Amino acid sequence: MGDHHHGPAKGLSRWLFTTNHKDIGTMYLWFSFAMFLLGGTFAMIIRAELFQPGMQLVEPAFFNQMTTLHGLVMVFGAIMPSFVGLANWLIPMMIGAPDMALPRLNNWSFWILPPAFLLLASTLFMEGGAPAAGWTFYAPLSTTYAAPSVTIFIFCIHILGLSSIMGSINIIATVMNMRAPGMSYMKMPLFVWTWLITAFLLVAVMPVLAGAVTMMLMDVHFGTSFFSAAGGGDPVLFQHIFWFFGHPEVYIIILPAFGVVSQIIPAFSRKPLFGYDSMVYATAAIAFLSFIVWAHHMYTVGMPVAGELFFMYATMLIAVPTGVKVFNWVTTMFRGSLSFEAPMLFAVAFIILFTIGGFSGLMLAIAPADFQYHDTYFVVAHFHYVLVPGAIFGIFASAYFWLPKWTGHMYDETLAKTHFWLSFIGMNLAFFPMHFLGLAGMPRRIPDYALQFADFNMVSSIGAFMFGVSQLLFLFIVVKCVRGGEKATAKPWDGAEGLEWTVPSPAPYHTFSTPPEVK
Repeated sequence: MGDHHHGPAKGLSRWLFTTNHKDIGTMYLWFSFAMFLLGGTFAMIIRAELFQPGMQLVEPAFFNQMTTLHGLVMVFGAIMPSFVGLANWLIPMMIGAPDMALPRLNNWSFWILPPAFLLLASTLFMEGGAPAAGWTFYAPLSTTYAAPSVTIFIFCIHILGLSSIMGSINIIATVMNMRAPGMSYMKMPLFVWTWLITAFLLVAVMPVLAGAVTMMLMDVHFGTSFFSAAGGGDPVLFQHIFWFFGHPEVYIIILPAFGVVSQIIPAFSRKPLFGYDSMVYATAAIAFLSFIVWAHHMYTVGMPVAGELFFMYATMLIAVPTGVKVFNWVTTMFRGSLSFEAPMLFAVAFIILFTIGGFSGLMLAIAPADFQYHDTYFVVAHFHYVLVPGAIFGIFASAYFWLPKWTGHMYDETLAKTHFWLSFIGMNLAFFPMHFLGLAGMPRRIPDYALQFADFNMVSSIGAFMFGVSQLLFLFIVVKCVRGGEKATAKPWDGAEGLEWTVPSPAPYHTFSTPPEVK
């Protein structure tokens, strides 16, 4: 560590070699925002093509590459690294630790990400283009019929998984070993709890994804037939392995957002979180149940009825701990002294819209009904209602909530509220009509469609562009806040609780030289 007691090094070397959790958190956050804009650009191409029926802008093959890369970049490049950035910034400050447990590993976890995504994006310019098998890259589309660039894609997935596993080990080691004296597990902030559980999920499922892409690699290059029926394999096996990773993965994406909302709602309600213990147990229950529901993504493959029934009931069971969380958030607000600054607006929108996404998920959980919804735009509407107002609104909420602590300046509240309303309206315009499109039978991942779907698609595309453009306003707000503005106090939100609000704003380069006492 060397210059442990001095400030940061100067220039480029500060960022390349830093082992400081705040620097690394900042790099994760900026990187994820860049990926958010890239993945959003891919989405804009998709929605521009779907603005009218008929083929307008792109070839079908390129359209399929866009759907694939949009999903991969958003999940692995935008959402996951942004929550890791939040974890890096906040977990040491919340538990009274001087830094992360494994600072050099922390640096490496970050720096392998940008080259991996550069490589992934570069597949667009390779012979045959980027892989075009959807973000789920089902075999045999991703093996037998894949573009040559699929090998590069497999390598990128391995790197992303490596980064996730190392980041998770770091978080587990930090939370378990570096809490301030007096901070028992049941005194930890909920953001720390949700991330601890998320980190265990990541360590458990990333190797499964690694296994799946390694089997793909063997099928493509080494003559095996894991997923090829012609050689005695089974393409459905790929779906089982993928979703055994993929279902816990969607909870990996949302659990940290639950933690964020559990910090923000009490702060702007000016009262403690209702039912802290039940929140912790509910989070653990969701994590456990996420492992036994994977095949609800694949009812249509021809499962035995007993299998369908098991996965149907297990999936519906997840609604119980999730309902506990929603109940606790609403009860926290009940009779609170509420104020609606930008973090609270995003948090309340999170609860309402995430619940809508949950209800459409409950509809999809019903096996006989799912035969009608499967692979339609109803599914697209469902998971975007969980991921956009869920994960992304959670990230916006946390950005506004902690920006004063990070930068030492207050952001522009009027602009932030404008950003909220544009995002809120744009997001609902983009994704609500998709429910109707799906119920009327419009299939997903198709660049053209029948005339009767035209109106809703036009509304959806307008909403998507509105949502996309409003994120440039978010960039402006953040840059404006970083560069100056009203000075932030140590505790800019009067209802906020926790160790991170005991340190000055902006947070010093090294937070706790002596660990704080937790009563």
